Amino acid sequence: MIRKVCIGLAILLTVSRLYAADDPKPAIVVDKDKRTVTVDCKIAPRKMEDPKYQGIIYPIEVIACWSYPKGQKAHETVVTIDGIKPSEVHKAIESLGVKSGKPTTQEKAEGPELNLFLEIPGTGDKPKRVPIEKTLLDPKTNKVMPKVKWLFTGSVMSKPDPEKPEEVYGADLTGTLISLFPVTDQTVMQTSLTMKEEKFLKLETDKKLLPKEGTPVKLVFEVPGSK
Repeated sequence: MIRKVCIGLAILLTVSRLYAADDPKPAIVVDKDKRTVTVDCKIAPRKMEDPKYQGIIYPIEVIACWSYPKGQKAHETVVTIDGIKPSEVHKAIESLGVKSGKPTTQEKAEGPELNLFLEIPGTGDKPKRVPIEKTLLDPKTNKVMPKVKWLFTGSVMSKPDPEKPEEVYGADLTGTLISLFPVTDQTVMQTSLTMKEEKFLKLETDKKLLPKEGTPVKLVFEVPGSK
């Protein structure tokens, strides 16, 4: 009887370890010495299977959000951050002594500037860190996205139920972490771009640089001037 129980426990522990290895919980890591916040994410699909999108591949308008169908901007993102709330990333950035500014859907956003990188598989076991702009191209010219300012705006507060007074961190409703254009103020970060640039800057991910869709990668937020 004892032997059967031991065998059963051994099998259960083995299954648990395999499950944990195959599906680890996404992490947010704060390095106060280097003044960085690193967020687990995955390369997002660029084509939605849902018939309502009619097989159309939409230009990139956000950098990171929840995957479809929870993510409001999942059809136009570079990476997905499932299992992580945008408000958790906000708190992690604030822990580095940075105060959020103000998001917008009209004029220019306000907030302290951060450096933004994507950490992808490199040569051997060493990861490769690239500025997020280098992951995006203009498909017509094949030119890399121009350098922009990445601003820690923070999100507006929003009502989950318009009939009730309670408000929550807006980005936790949409799942949007980083917005390239001011298409939403329910996000943690925005760029210095306005909707005027959105008409001309139609971007696509660089398939030659980025790994295949679904590959685990990391977003790195860095306070400028950090060592």
